[in-house]
Amino acid sequence: MALIVHKYGGTSMGSTERIRSVAQRVAKWARAGHQMIVVPSAMSGETNRLLGLAKELAPPAMGPAALRELDAIAATGEQVSVGLLALALQSQGLEAVSYSGWQVPVRTDSAFTKARIASIEDDRVRADLAAGKVVVITGFQGLDDEGNVTTLGRGGSDTSAVAVAAAMRADECLIYTDVDGVYTTDPRIVPEARRLHTISFEEMLEMASLGSKVLQIRSVEFAGKYRVPLRVLSSFTPWDIPIEVEAKSGTLITFEEDEKMEQAVVSGIAFNRDEAKITVMGVPDRPGIAYQILGPVADANIDIDVIIQNVSHDGKTDFSFTVNRGDYARTIELLKTQVTPVTGAAQVLGDPKICKVSIVGIGMRSHVGVASKMFRTLSEEGINIQMISTSEIKTSVVIDEKYMELAVRALHKVFDLDQPAVAE
Repeated sequence: MALIVHKYGGTSMGSTERIRSVAQRVAKWARAGHQMIVVPSAMSGETNRLLGLAKELAPPAMGPAALRELDAIAATGEQVSVGLLALALQSQGLEAVSYSGWQVPVRTDSAFTKARIASIEDDRVRADLAAGKVVVITGFQGLDDEGNVTTLGRGGSDTSAVAVAAAMRADECLIYTDVDGVYTTDPRIVPEARRLHTISFEEMLEMASLGSKVLQIRSVEFAGKYRVPLRVLSSFTPWDIPIEVEAKSGTLITFEEDEKMEQAVVSGIAFNRDEAKITVMGVPDRPGIAYQILGPVADANIDIDVIIQNVSHDGKTDFSFTVNRGDYARTIELLKTQVTPVTGAAQVLGDPKICKVSIVGIGMRSHVGVASKMFRTLSEEGINIQMISTSEIKTSVVIDEKYMELAVRALHKVFDLDQPAVAE
């Protein structure tokens, strides 16, 4: 008998019919003798609806007090989901009990709307499992030291599920989504994209950070830290397929890096449209200038991605970096009002029409010429590279947004990602 955690996304919980299907699937696993914990998201669209109502009434400048109320409101979506799923499981003849994050409790810090999990108290859940119950726990939420309900930010249910699996030392965490696994790239861009049977945690972490939407990056970080076995699979397959078939479907995210995996130099192509480039022109080339530029940006809680400082001429240099497109206008304004007067920069330029395209693969560690092959391919397609960023297992380029799909298709083909992998 294994301890298994199932996580179901909002689409999987999108109607009473789909919730009934989820209950039938969970019941199949429970009847096979497994101890089951289920972490569902709010029903599809529910969190957006709740936050939309809240923002109609919220003050223009939302401080901690307003953010506290946003969390209290947003958390109710998951509370409805766990109650409905517990009822559906009871209709299947199972003993089932639902808990909100504060009832477990899932302990977090007090960063409302983007809290981080500190610990999970597992005594109550273990007692229910020992009594033969299916336990349904809200994703996305927890409780801070002051007794306030907190939420983990968008995609937080993935993180909740992995954290519960880590705390309970689960044998595996199955993430059920509306796709049937992790693909070499988005099939909507490249129809020939291929589902991966396995992918390493390092590769998945890079793919998630670079724009792949299959798993939320914090959940992958958590899984890697606590070595939680993860599998991504579809909730839209028939619920009654044999467990031995279902247990091997989808994509396994693994710690193993065997010889077969190494044969794939590049495992996937990731991309992110939500990028904007900002250049601070003519700043003094002196120690500390990078901090003077980026320090205020970081203090404003704006994430910075690719960074380039150009060669100095006559004691001056240009400094370019990328931010999320949603932070573009705020960053430009901040630089003009707070950074330019201090640094004496000549001007601030911006381009919100860029994107980032990346190749990812643990095989890049042991193969030379991978980056140059990428650059040659883009050159042959007439695509200009504006910025480059690398790590041991990935190379990212910033290009004009209008060339994104062309770049993804060309790179997918040149690295043979449309061909069946030897490991498969």
